[in-house]
Amino acid sequence: MTSAFPISTGRLELVPATLAILKSDLSHNHAELGQHINAAIPAAWPPPLLDREALSCFVTLMEDGSDPHFCTWYWIRSGSGRADRMLIGSGGTGSCGESADAVMIGYSVLDEFQGQGYATEAIHSLIQVIFANPGIQRIIATTYPDLKASIRVLEKTGFVLAGPGSGGDGMEEGTVMYVRKRDMQ
Repeated sequence: MTSAFPISTGRLELVPATLAILKSDLSHNHAELGQHINAAIPAAWPPPLLDREALSCFVTLMEDGSDPHFCTWYWIRSGSGRADRMLIGSGGTGSCGESADAVMIGYSVLDEFQGQGYATEAIHSLIQVIFANPGIQRIIATTYPDLKASIRVLEKTGFVLAGPGSGGDGMEEGTVMYVRKRDMQ
């Protein structure tokens, strides 16, 4: 799943993370991170859920290559110059346990950029990239039931609450699971 190419949407550029980008982010070196992704880094960076533990895990996955479905992108609001280009969020994929035909997706957006459709736009584009892999039949997402905006993003991009057999329970305590299946053609 690792992507070597950026994804352009109407208002965003999704820049694939490199080891250098992840290490700059992990060390909170905003100047270096900004140079790597050619964007301004808001003082509020990182967004909720993109904490030190998550970034450390991403660095390890990138270094050891143990997850064939691991890929993460930094979401940059488009603009003509570096000052106009603003890092607003990130999201990516990883393997889903023993399910070879499924991947997990996760994302996080800075508070000041939430509610503006950026996450929906980015996730919609990531779904297309993910399903370009013919072996992937499902995308799994987990979120907390009180994160209504996150749930709305999932619903607007075709995810549904996991079936009654699983009760919709997520992988972490207190979370719920959503699934997006490949469209039948």
